[in-house]
Amino acid sequence: MNKHRILQAGRLLPSLEAKLAAEFDTVLLAEQGDPAAFLAAHGGEFEGFVTSAGVGVTADMLARLPRLRAISSFGVGLDKLDLAAAQVRGIAVGYTPDVLNDCVADLAMALMLDVGRRISEADRFVRRGGWTTPGAKSFPLARKVSGAKLGIVGLGRIGQTIAKRATGFEMDIRYHSRRPVAGVAWAHEPSLIELARWCDYLVVITAGGAGTRHLVNDAVLDALGPRGFVINVARGSVIDEAALVRALVDKRIAGAGLDVFENEPNVPRALFELDNVVLLPHIASGTEETRQAMADRVFDNLQGFFRDGRMVSPAPLP
Repeated sequence: MNKHRILQAGRLLPSLEAKLAAEFDTVLLAEQGDPAAFLAAHGGEFEGFVTSAGVGVTADMLARLPRLRAISSFGVGLDKLDLAAAQVRGIAVGYTPDVLNDCVADLAMALMLDVGRRISEADRFVRRGGWTTPGAKSFPLARKVSGAKLGIVGLGRIGQTIAKRATGFEMDIRYHSRRPVAGVAWAHEPSLIELARWCDYLVVITAGGAGTRHLVNDAVLDALGPRGFVINVARGSVIDEAALVRALVDKRIAGAGLDVFENEPNVPRALFELDNVVLLPHIASGTEETRQAMADRVFDNLQGFFRDGRMVSPAPLP
């Protein structure tokens, strides 16, 4: 029996690539000398497309794949996937929700603890000899996380997991979303500015895309104020990065823990010199266990579609 022909946008986990190659006739686009010329000559041969949240798929790419029936994406971000164009064509789209909730929530808590308790800053202090230098000032006091007020921007699967983690720290929790979430114990705050004004830590975990671009702006940061911290484990586009840099440099907010940026992998150099910010290279789901679970879901989505006509985790309709 002929294998379904699958186009792979970029490199993936070796274990996933091996499974895909065993089940399908897989071609890695990145290995083709001239991708545009390759697609012009062979785009009509592919029934499936494997991509990632960081790469996505455009309407232009879809137009080059006229026989495409299924897209399986590694990640939960949908902002770079043209779901509307896929829907018009009747192309099924799968992604990898749920399996990364715990790791992203863990990292959000880690960033809160790091920036609030000044852990990375304290590490740098010890390494440069600040503790042992005669006559040096004592390391400055940090801020408490347990019992603090936590505002969550977006209460989807991961937002709820963060809230559950925070209950173990006896935090007072409220959230902002377009509408209240049914069946949760935490208070809904219709105004993001009021949520920022109320909380000590503002965790951003809403979806990316045009609808949330620069949702956290100058006004929100000013409401958060010089005693408030912002944590971003969502998408870099959700925060107005220029406004955030200004707020951090001017100490109009207390600090930030950032796993994502607007123009990754480029990080504003002004942040490098600041002790009140923790910078991570987009690693919220970056554990061996979670990345393997995501890889398995990418494969299961494709296999489920071609075997049963159903994705295990279909992306929501636009």
